[in-house]
Amino acid sequence: MNTQRSEALFVRAQELIPGGVNSPVRACRNVHADPLFIAEGHGSHLTTVDGEEVIDFLGSWGPMLVGHAHPQVTEAICKAAMRGTSYGAPCADEVRLAEEVCAALPSVEMVRMVNSGTEATMSALRLARGVTGRDKLIKFIGGYHGHGDAFLASAGSGVATFSIPGTPGVPAATVADTLLAPYNDLDVVRTLFEAHPEEIAAVFVEPVAGNMGLILPQPGFLKGLRDLCTRYGALLVFDEVITGFRLSYAGAQGRFGILPDLTTFGKIIGGGLPVGAYGGRADLMRHVAPEGEVYQAGTLSGNPLAMAAGLATLDILKHSDYAALEAKVHSFVMELEAILRSKGVSVQIPHIASLFTVYFTEAALMDFESVRTTDQKLFESFYKQMRAQGIFMAPSAFEANMLSFAHSNEDFARALEAAENVKF
Repeated sequence: MNTQRSEALFVRAQELIPGGVNSPVRACRNVHADPLFIAEGHGSHLTTVDGEEVIDFLGSWGPMLVGHAHPQVTEAICKAAMRGTSYGAPCADEVRLAEEVCAALPSVEMVRMVNSGTEATMSALRLARGVTGRDKLIKFIGGYHGHGDAFLASAGSGVATFSIPGTPGVPAATVADTLLAPYNDLDVVRTLFEAHPEEIAAVFVEPVAGNMGLILPQPGFLKGLRDLCTRYGALLVFDEVITGFRLSYAGAQGRFGILPDLTTFGKIIGGGLPVGAYGGRADLMRHVAPEGEVYQAGTLSGNPLAMAAGLATLDILKHSDYAALEAKVHSFVMELEAILRSKGVSVQIPHIASLFTVYFTEAALMDFESVRTTDQKLFESFYKQMRAQGIFMAPSAFEANMLSFAHSNEDFARALEAAENVKF
């Protein structure tokens, strides 16, 4: 694969941008590769600045569930842009998108639009603390809820990828109220509640962990969290920035039948444009300013381009066959795992809906500590060989691959052919 122009751009970028990238994991450092610079994307394919076409198994880290440059989404963005890119005032599409989100998610009665998943989780935490009058939160080791200070204690995703110790730049006092538990471990959560029965404002959880690689919740885990939060008067917050509208049109909460008090969103609801949102029961959301006393604001919140893109995307998804896509992904993953196992390596590929992660291990994977024992050298070799053959995957074993309705049987066949050629 020709990467000459990507390499030249990366050299220039490193002189102007920290690490040469605007989000750390894009640098591909833990797989000892340079990033590919992308010129355009259509459907399930990307084209690099060197003119190389690759099959995209990353989907811009999640937003592109309907594929790149979907005509309906692109048309909506263009029409919105012709009317102006920002008003600093309400627009009709933000009301329409709020209606769609509230109609889709069983626990969401009101929603506030923001500009990123990080902003959504930060705001949800402030709301939870404001409503309960409590300061502490529980999060799960390796769970990632954006780069807000309180959430960077034992965070996954890019923090795990770069093995950044602790939380540099974050005062110890800021994370002193962040209580940690292993994912899938209800006993530890119960112990934390017993130790702080009237101090915990909220439990933040990815209902399916997607930032330590993909780890599925064990049976009873999410229900157990719901029961503990109800018993102790804390709020259960589902971070559905990844899973929202991906695990099902009703998100993870619709798929598993567990209703959180608050939910955070991002990625898909903006159709590829910067967006986030948090929502939940009306009695909680009415505490947000200007109706309530919990302040949160944003100049570009409810941006007309992002709202138009989100509306178009949800309209497509509302009429899409989730079961068919999941069946295709399941078949692909099973074949991929069989191919890799035939090469004599230990491997497993957890998957759900259109998400999967390739782990090189035989160990049971329940939480972040078990994920950290996987073979990173094998993963690096696999990643590089697949990319060299035009398969663009997540450049970290602590991330999930995210497929789309645009992926064809031919795309999957090409990826399996590439895997056949991998040598360990």
